[in-house]
Amino acid sequence: MKYLVGETASGTSVFAVNGEEAINLTALDAAIGDDLMALIADPALAESVALKAAHAPSVSVASITPALPVAAPGTIICLGLNYTDHIKEGGYEIPEYPALFMRGKNSIMAAGAPLVRPSCSDKLDYEAELMLIIGKGGRHISESNALDHVFGYTIFNDGSVRDYQRKTHQWTPGKNFDATGAIGPFVVTPDELPAGASGLKIESRVGSEILQSSNTGNMIWSVAQTIATISEYTTLEAGDLIAMGTPPGVGHAKKPNPRWLVPGEVVEIEIEGIGICSSPVVDEKDMTRAVAAE
Repeated sequence: MKYLVGETASGTSVFAVNGEEAINLTALDAAIGDDLMALIADPALAESVALKAAHAPSVSVASITPALPVAAPGTIICLGLNYTDHIKEGGYEIPEYPALFMRGKNSIMAAGAPLVRPSCSDKLDYEAELMLIIGKGGRHISESNALDHVFGYTIFNDGSVRDYQRKTHQWTPGKNFDATGAIGPFVVTPDELPAGASGLKIESRVGSEILQSSNTGNMIWSVAQTIATISEYTTLEAGDLIAMGTPPGVGHAKKPNPRWLVPGEVVEIEIEGIGICSSPVVDEKDMTRAVAAE
């Protein structure tokens, strides 16, 4: 199944996507709610609403404004170094243990919403990433059972403010500026993709300029290994988000000059079989002026 959480004139709903058309599942069953958490909590709910959706009217996907797939994720965990060539371009040693960091809720936004370059820096970078949504929580999850804990896969643009990322040994500041982490718009269930969403083309671009192009099969730590590793130290819960790291080609490593995102551009992240996460880049100063003018 391919899901889209989004807004229409009737409010925020969960949609089942088929090509360019989508069926409003929330309208068919109020128990679905306005994000994916009800479906995550009750797998049987998806089966029951699927029967109702078989003959339900559809709307154009283009008419839906994306919202966050999970409105209030409990935990957002990201891998910083998970593709060998990206590690090398950043000047790091290949780690023996995943480089993990966390994002806060104010740093994320839905696909299609503005990606904000902060007023204090012009070094806004892009990072194309596969993201998974935990379906069944747990602690000490084995690698062999880890994929059973995945509800679905989506797309993440881990927008990073590089000078702030490098102010300390901890990456928290540069990875947590408001509205720099775009998620979505689509969530695809595991049965629609290869195991662990491996072997999928992953790409970032601005217009016709290809910035990154790789394959999720090149990840050092697989989805299963990552879930097992994280659950060694924390209890994963339904609705938690895990971002799987970015391939080479990020802006700060471009030669001879870094390639930063600038206001007016639209950055797209595409993952084969999932879709495109598109974000217009805006300047925080311009957004502040716009709010003041209202």
